[in-house]
Amino acid sequence: MASVIQVKEKKLMDVQLGELPSWILMWDFTPKSIAGAFQRGYYRYYNKYVNVKKGGIAGMSMVLAAYVLFNYCRCYKELKHEQLRKYH
Repeated sequence: MASVIQVKEKKLMDVQLGELPSWILMWDFTPKSIAGAFQRGYYRYYNKYVNVKKGGIAGMSMVLAAYVLFNYCRCYKELKHEQLRKYH
């Protein structure tokens, strides 16, 4: 027999496209739950890439790449005017 899983308990990869809006609306958007989501994400990342026996450069390089991309997006308005052009 197939067990029926509620939409709220499904992971994102298991949610079908028609169930996606109701799955998103079941989230709790209080500041405490949002902080808890960031904390869970941090611990998941830390345990997967940083807190390992044979660690590599992958964990820190992803953080550095995200930092560089974030700052580029943040400063894009100022940077787009400093492009090198052949004719002024």
